[in-house]
Amino acid sequence: MLIVIQILLVIAVILISLVLMRGGSNARHLAVRRIMLMVFAVAAALSIFFPESLTRVARAFGVGRGTDLVLYALIVSFLVFMSTTYQRFRHTEISLTKLSRRIALDESPRPWSEELPADESRKEPERNNL
Repeated sequence: MLIVIQILLVIAVILISLVLMRGGSNARHLAVRRIMLMVFAVAAALSIFFPESLTRVARAFGVGRGTDLVLYALIVSFLVFMSTTYQRFRHTEISLTKLSRRIALDESPRPWSEELPADESRKEPERNNL
């Protein structure tokens, strides 16, 4: 029966990783995250009040103790956290790079200055021949 929980955990890790790799912070992703958080909160509260029920659930999945099941859930949750944090940092880095490029272009000196008279702005710049 232990093999069943191992297979389920591996499938959960793969599916969660694939879903989170897809990325996006649209309404659907936010709704899924909120639902998962609510399910976790309810399960955590129930396991605090009824620890023997957590052990029964663990044994139904083929895990010996409820604390082991909590550990497995913690591992999956940590992987989800790592994946979402990585995506958030990657998005922030991309935004920062675009912003830096925009500022560099906006603040770079113009080849034709607006302060020069009209006839001098049309002349080609002098070249130094060495």
